[in-house]
Amino acid sequence: MSRPSQQSMTGSSHAGTRGALASAVPAPIGLRRRISEYYELCKPRVVMLIVFTAIVGMFLAVPGMPPLDKLALGTLGIGLLAAAAAAVNQLIDRGIDARMARTCGRPLVTGALSVTESIVFTCAIGLAGFVVLYAWVNPLTAWLTLATLIGYAGVYTMYLKRATPQNIVIGGAAGAAPPVLGWIAVTGTLDPHSLILFLIIFTWTPPHFWALAIERHKEYANAGIPMLPVTHGLEYTRLQVLLYTLLLLAVSSLPYVFGMSGVLYLVGALALGAVFLYYAVRLKWAPRPGLAMRTFGFSIVYLMGIFMLLFVDHYLR
Repeated sequence: MSRPSQQSMTGSSHAGTRGALASAVPAPIGLRRRISEYYELCKPRVVMLIVFTAIVGMFLAVPGMPPLDKLALGTLGIGLLAAAAAAVNQLIDRGIDARMARTCGRPLVTGALSVTESIVFTCAIGLAGFVVLYAWVNPLTAWLTLATLIGYAGVYTMYLKRATPQNIVIGGAAGAAPPVLGWIAVTGTLDPHSLILFLIIFTWTPPHFWALAIERHKEYANAGIPMLPVTHGLEYTRLQVLLYTLLLLAVSSLPYVFGMSGVLYLVGALALGAVFLYYAVRLKWAPRPGLAMRTFGFSIVYLMGIFMLLFVDHYLR
């Protein structure tokens, strides 16, 4: 049998070295993974709910179909600015997120995205959203949506969240704005009926978020965030969830009271409200592990249901 040549042995040795180095050095994150990290930076589930309420606001603003260009471009612009606000929130809160189990897997915490990359991305989608709204929808929608971004990412995240247990109540105004923005995107004007939609989400926000805060109160305490269950205790927070749910039940009837919707909506809203109230009553007087999180989960179903009822009722009346 012939001996292998020196050249073949050297080539084999180099190939082996390259293989060892390749296995030792981690492969760069693929394009799909990068897109996924940027997607998570935008808090997609939150943004989807925001966009959904904005779209319903667009349909409720007119008797028939809203103009397709306003519907498409308004949705795009509001969605981009909402995603930018969510990304700014993660940029500011990355230190807090690292100390909480619920948020420790976010891309800025894990290092999957750098601060510089996130800032560039956030500025790009925020600017794109503003330009779309200003140039092809109307300036009023653009400026109000930008103000909402500043209110959420700036006033709430940088100040209120760290300053007062009423952070969710006061900061809820930013989260309640999307249906108003959608309405203005189609009509160009602020209508009193759109403010009813604002009021529903504004009243919904405290019991929705405080249910989550009850479940995660130890994490908020560890992160130094003065959420209501941290500063006032679980019992007081459960009482506030119950009281706000009762208030929400009354506020949710306003579209019917002011002739904005009909009996279909009223019956459905009262049924959804009764289930939400059932959760709130149990949370107050029969709390048990996991109930706060189920209450939080239903609160999302509740809001989607309310706006779907408004949409269906609008076109069946």
